[in-house]
Amino acid sequence: MKRLVVLLGPTAVGKTEVALQLAEHLNSPIVNADSRQIFRELPIGTAAPTAEQQQRVQHFFVGSHTIGDYYSAACYEQDALKLLENLFNTHDTLLLSGGSMMYIDAVCRGIDDIPTVRDDIRTEMKRRLNEEGLPALADELQRLDPEHWAIVDRQNPRRVVHALEICHQTGRTYTSYRTNTAKQRSFEIVKIGLNRDREELYRRINQRVLDMMEGGLLDEARSVYPQRHLTALHTVGYKELFNFFDGTISLEEAVRQIQSHTREYMRKQLTWFKRDGEIVWFHPDAINEILHFIND
Repeated sequence: MKRLVVLLGPTAVGKTEVALQLAEHLNSPIVNADSRQIFRELPIGTAAPTAEQQQRVQHFFVGSHTIGDYYSAACYEQDALKLLENLFNTHDTLLLSGGSMMYIDAVCRGIDDIPTVRDDIRTEMKRRLNEEGLPALADELQRLDPEHWAIVDRQNPRRVVHALEICHQTGRTYTSYRTNTAKQRSFEIVKIGLNRDREELYRRINQRVLDMMEGGLLDEARSVYPQRHLTALHTVGYKELFNFFDGTISLEEAVRQIQSHTREYMRKQLTWFKRDGEIVWFHPDAINEILHFIND
């Protein structure tokens, strides 16, 4: 049977280098499972693989879309499965790597059959997001669907707004549509999780944000600032710098908030991943143990 090795873990844990080594060992391209690295305008703020890294190993779903494109986990499920089917014609084992929980679940388990949102509901929620802001909508989601609020990335407007759209359209919670019934796949799935000590992750996140700033994140954010209304830009690293451009916070405070919000997102990722008993966990430095596990 064909086999899909899934490498996952929280932000800043060190997935990129491990993925490159695994891909080289498996003679596989890397199928990226990061919901933000698909946007070609945001390579610095999303820590996308560099041109050198992409020359080292072929990557899919990196810089494949623009920030104006509508893209969802359901879209990713369809596109990724089609890609895997084609790649399995020439590979026995493939590598999927990333930290976006919904994207990984889309490939491994499938997306639940959630109703399509009506245009009027979508338009109204977009208006409310622009006028009321994401925190107000997240508070509303906590009232209407506290179970989903507890696990959703509340810094991601797409996730929060979509859950509210379902609540308002159907009168039911978004959670009620998530049956968690896994769809059958035609390939074996092996899940490898990377993790570090919590304090070490905090330090790595804080330093990575500083490295991003030195690497040009401020200019990258300024280049997309005129399009700040787009959903793709309502995310950590950009919305804080947009507030700096607006003059509501200092640059120092914006950097501090990026670090804080990234640490919060990291905790959400680990909470999500820890529920999956199929994941076998390793330290990123234990590459030989990981390779031995895969070979066995």
